[in-house]
Amino acid sequence: MYYTIRVEVCGNYALFSRPEMKVERVSYDVMTPSAARGVLEAIYWHPGFRYEIDKIFVLKKIKFANIRRNEVTQKISVQNVKSFMKNPNDNIYIATSENRTQRAAMVLKDVRYVIEAHIMLEKPENNAEMLGKFYAIFQRRVESGQCYHMPYFGTREFPANFKPYNSLAIKTAYSNDTKDLGFMLYDMDYSDSENICPTFFRAIMKNGVIDVANVEVFR
Repeated sequence: MYYTIRVEVCGNYALFSRPEMKVERVSYDVMTPSAARGVLEAIYWHPGFRYEIDKIFVLKKIKFANIRRNEVTQKISVQNVKSFMKNPNDNIYIATSENRTQRAAMVLKDVRYVIEAHIMLEKPENNAEMLGKFYAIFQRRVESGQCYHMPYFGTREFPANFKPYNSLAIKTAYSNDTKDLGFMLYDMDYSDSENICPTFFRAIMKNGVIDVANVEVFR
């Protein structure tokens, strides 16, 4: 048994960064599965289950915009953290006033999606009653607009508004159209803590729908 979750999300801007771009940020054409999972986890997360993304429906035409964003030129490294743990007198902060810079970004504008997913129990021996309980809690939180933190589209300055999607039919912006979006980020592989690496899949958008339920994943 599994329960299907559908959530409609929208926002003014989105930035699903391509990892091959080093400095200037460029967004993928549509939301990535990992970003969709992040939105659902912001609404409701529990260590007893995980979200499996099935489909992403694109409800508005893909539009890009060029903007400039303030960023910092440095980041706190693992070595700095370890040094701070040994000697708390060491500095472990970044002074944004001293390390601020402006960088160009190619972002998505006026986005709207429907995320379709299901819940998978982390321990298969847990029964269907537990699965139904998680589903009911998630649905209540979506309907009441509750979240642990504000969901966002790629970066925190681009918040994602959400609401339940209860209609059976979903009208996309690309009916009777097929687009090959190339290789996209699928998720991060955390199976080896010493070697965390990204995984990718070939994204094909058919009739405005990206089906990621049974895609081949590449490392």
